[in-house]
Amino acid sequence: MSEFSLTSLGSQLTRGQWAFAFALVTSLFFTWGFAYGLLDVLNAHFQTVFGINKVQSTLLQLAYFGAYVVWSPFAGIFMRKRGYKAGIHIGLTLYSLGAIFFWPSAKFAKYGGFVGCTFVIGCGLATLEVAANSYISVLGTPKYAAARLNFSQGFQGVASFAGPLIASRWFFRGANATKLDTVQWVYLAVACLGVVLNILFYFCHLPEIEEESALKQVHINTPEGTSEAFWKQYRCLFGFVAQTAYVGAQVGVASLAVNFMVDQHIGINQSRASQLFSFCQMTFTFGRFVGTLILNFVDPALLLSIYGFSCCVFSLGVALATGKAGIGCLFALFFFESICYPCIFTLGTKNLGVHTKQGSGLIVMGVGGGAWYPPAQASVADRISTRRSYLVPLSGYIAMTLYALGLVIDQTRKDGFRFRNQEEIDSQTSIEEKVTEIGEKDGSVEKA
Repeated sequence: MSEFSLTSLGSQLTRGQWAFAFALVTSLFFTWGFAYGLLDVLNAHFQTVFGINKVQSTLLQLAYFGAYVVWSPFAGIFMRKRGYKAGIHIGLTLYSLGAIFFWPSAKFAKYGGFVGCTFVIGCGLATLEVAANSYISVLGTPKYAAARLNFSQGFQGVASFAGPLIASRWFFRGANATKLDTVQWVYLAVACLGVVLNILFYFCHLPEIEEESALKQVHINTPEGTSEAFWKQYRCLFGFVAQTAYVGAQVGVASLAVNFMVDQHIGINQSRASQLFSFCQMTFTFGRFVGTLILNFVDPALLLSIYGFSCCVFSLGVALATGKAGIGCLFALFFFESICYPCIFTLGTKNLGVHTKQGSGLIVMGVGGGAWYPPAQASVADRISTRRSYLVPLSGYIAMTLYALGLVIDQTRKDGFRFRNQEEIDSQTSIEEKVTEIGEKDGSVEKA
């Protein structure tokens, strides 16, 4: 029997298999969206409970996103050998363990314990991101990869505004404003969610989308450049730089959003600011689903350029405007951030062939940019003002925009300028046709 019968390629799945796999993997996006949404409001809460400054509170971001730098390469290597499903189990296990240990950290009021647990959660989520992002990207035609990933990540946005809503209702009100009791219960529920998902994935069949074995067996119609060494995949390498800069900027913007709104001196307290922050996340989520529709028609690199430029403009607006105008610019900034991560990921991992999982690990490692931007921005906030600190994320948006413009220029040089999203030479399809042909010859695949 041919090796190809042991694995599946994206378009070989039936519609039912495709929908089931897509829905199951998309559920993972909710897990890290919820954890990320809680993380930003915990910054402000811990400043009150532990009496720490803004820079010290960003140790949570340093631990969470530092885990991506440390762990993502190992996650990519592991999944290259063991597959997506094994990686998902490892990720959910680490995620649940980190959440469970929030309980003793809250019980004994140890800030260092929270930082350590956040690092473990970050390792779990880094593994899930490598698995889920790359799986969704290859689960179908490359033309709609950005739209698929943007749609799936929209559910991350749904979870990310649920976190601040919970915090505004229970973390910052009454006696809970200076206690950690509610934190431990919320994270116990998070741990249970991880366990339930782990059980579901164990009993459910998840088709393994295998790029490498097919490309090694079929020596024709491979994506241009995939025979080159990985370090020569410049689209991916520069994508890592762009992702590092963008995520750092995004995390910096979110980590001080509550402080920013309180410091505007227009009668907003922490509870109200946390609620407004959840509305910012709703705007971000709305932008994700709007972006999914647009990406079906507009070229991803061009749209990323437009959105990147808009992020630059509105981050500058947040830093310079005062009062309600500054908060309005913050909402607009969240909207235009929406499509950036999935577009960078799909553009950076496009046509990598045998390097797909390794490239996915590298792009996800770019999430580590969130480890050092928040401390840098918080330092400016402590020394000057929270409003002026929003000049720091501007540098990240500029780097991301330059990457997108570079892709547009390169694309224009090769094929001419294009506005619409177009189907390129789909090497994946030609590989699948060849695989089917081989399967029909050895009897492992039935003829249609």
